This record gives sequence, C-alpha cells and structure tokens, in this order.
Amino acid sequence: MLILTKSIICLMLGFIISILLGLMIVPLLKRINVSQSVSKHLNERHLAKEGTPTMGGFIFILTTLIILIFFLFNHSIKINSNFIILLMIFISYTILGFIDDFMKIAFKNNKGLSILTKFFIEIVIAVCFFIVFMLSGNNTIVSIFNWSIDLKFFYGFLILFMLVGSSNAVNITDGLDGLCAGLCAISFLTYGIIAWKSSYIIGYQEIAIFCFVLAGALIGFLFFNFYPAKIFMGDLGSLPLGASLATIALILKCEISLVLIGVVYIIETISSFLQILFIKLWNKKLFLKSPLHHHLEELDFCESDIIKIFYTVSLFFSLIALIYYVWL
Repeated sequence: MLILTKSIICLMLGFIISILLGLMIVPLLKRINVSQSVSKHLNERHLAKEGTPTMGGFIFILTTLIILIFFLFNHSIKINSNFIILLMIFISYTILGFIDDFMKIAFKNNKGLSILTKFFIEIVIAVCFFIVFMLSGNNTIVSIFNWSIDLKFFYGFLILFMLVGSSNAVNITDGLDGLCAGLCAISFLTYGIIAWKSSYIIGYQEIAIFCFVLAGALIGFLFFNFYPAKIFMGDLGSLPLGASLATIALILKCEISLVLIGVVYIIETISSFLQILFIKLWNKKLFLKSPLHHHLEELDFCESDIIKIFYTVSLFFSLIALIYYVWL
C-alpha cells in the first residue's frame, strides 16, 4: 500500500507541475520564436505545423528535476551510485539535445550536430557510465530465462549500444503529435513497476520514483503536445527519454526488457534503416515514407488513429514485460 501511495503521489506531482510549467513555457517559447523548420518532404498536414515552437522537453525535464530536488531536501529519497548514473545520463543527454536543437533553430535547418560529433559525445558519456557502474560494484551479467553470460569488459559496448540505440530510436519515433510522449509515459510506468519489484538493486526506490515522476510529467506534457500540438518536445526531450530508458534497463539488470518495452521504437528504427538500405542497394523505396508512422500517413491513416495503434502495441508488449519481470 505504501508503494502504491508513493507511486500515485509521484504521478500526481509530475502531472500537476508539468501542466503549470507548460502554461508558462509554451507562451514564452512562442514569444521568442523557438521553432524548427518542418521538412519539406513531409505531407501538407505536417507543413501546416510550420512555426510550432520546439524544445518542449523543458516542461517534463524541469518538472522531474524540481520534484527530485524537493524529495532530496525532504529526505524522501537518497543519493546513491545508481541514482547518480541515471541523473548523469538524463542531464547529459538533455544538454546534448539542447545543443542539437539550438543549432537547428540558429541556422534554420534540420541538421544540428553532425553524426560523428554526436556519436563522439555519446561514447564519452557511455565511458563515464561504465566507470561509475563498475566502481559501484554492479555486475556485468546479462540474463534471460535460465541463460546468462558475463560480458565483463564488453558490457561497456552494450552500454554504448543501448544508450545510442535507444536515444536515437525514441528520437526517430518523435514524429507525430503526442506519439513519443505517450509511448514514453507507458514505458516509464512499466519500468517504475519493475523497479519497485527490484529491491535487490541499490537505489531501486529512487529509480522507481524517477520513473513515476517522469511518467506523470509526460502525461501533463501531452496536454500541450497531443494533436494538434501547441509545442514539440524536440531533441532536448526525446534524447534524454531514450537514454534514460536504456539506463534504467541496465541498472535494473533487465537489459532484454527494452526489446519488449521499446518495441515500437525498435520497429520505427528498423523501418528507417530498411528504407535507407533499399534506396542505397536497389534505388527504390520499401515504404512510401519512413519511419513507419509516416508510411501509415501516406496510406491515409489519420494521425490520431496511428497514435492509438502504436499506444496499443506498446501497452500490450509492456504488459508482457511486466508478467515476466514482476509476476513470474
């Protein structure tokens, strides 16, 4: 009952403060014209969104940090190595996303940081993650069912792969109003429940609280981001969300869970990869447009129906993850 109460309080605080911050931040970003150019390759429905402010990730990121700082001063949560890792990743990817968004706005294009620059920064972040992770006494064993393997030094490469893969996969998924925020709310709620069950992990309570606070903040953000969006989250929001999901999966020692909980992000990324592959090898498109949500748009699915389908798929596979990691 205490866990349920804490979870509800975190959700409510995240939701309420996110709404309040959004009421201040959205008009401010409109006033200073913080908007990103919409790609001319998209259909007319997207071109109509030109001028919508971006960097809306400030809303749920600031909400999460404000509440966590309050809990720290209130002694409701404690600083520990795993919580430090999670905050380090959350904040560093926020800064990376901010720089990327700022460059897109300043130079009025959709390029931002170069792929090599971004990848180099992500390698540095992953190395810091691995060092703190190992110094904290965490093991490097990956397990699924009754099978396990100790990756030892190669666990560092798994950290890099999951951070880069998850952050970019969530970023690719952020293409429709409310799609990414809603999917991430489902993902963090799922990991919050798994975290409460993982009492053998150092800092499990802090990780659970982080998940529920962020999930509540994302639900509040949907008030401004759902169709028709008054604001986009931008890379400032999507990169830390994806990286945090990977970090939580790594810390809770349920690395494979990201395949289930992040199934929509994976499908979206694979669709983009296959599109590029087909164009490079055979000079033809596999999809009308990529990623998959744009392909469905070209097939005349309305935006809200695509979002409902993706939410349903995400919820279904997240429930499977809960059955395996919590119930069984």
